[in-house]
Amino acid sequence: MPHHATGAPTPDQIRQATRALAHLAAYLRERPCLDEALTLLVPLLDADDGVPILLGDTLRSAERIITGAGLSQNEETQTITEALRATAQEATDWHVLHWDIQRVQALHQAARRMRPQ
Repeated sequence: MPHHATGAPTPDQIRQATRALAHLAAYLRERPCLDEALTLLVPLLDADDGVPILLGDTLRSAERIITGAGLSQNEETQTITEALRATAQEATDWHVLHWDIQRVQALHQAARRMRPQ
């Protein structure tokens, strides 16, 4: 059994987080009203600590752990670490979705103000 460092998240906590994301995806497929969807999307895509930033950081850390683990640096290991590094950058680049969600919020608020009462 792997050693579990004090303060490290448990595999169950990670599974709970992925279940929460799966629950969110299922809920959004039901097409809730825009207000409800935005309430959930804003923290998900937060520019500082939303999923894109956290996923990118997690993948970069995983790449560093694999690189520093003393595995033979063969073509397979290099391919894996390069994929982690590239995917980490791509995930982090998704942080711009934060601004898109803010623009949707502004458009939605403007549309509500324009509607006759």
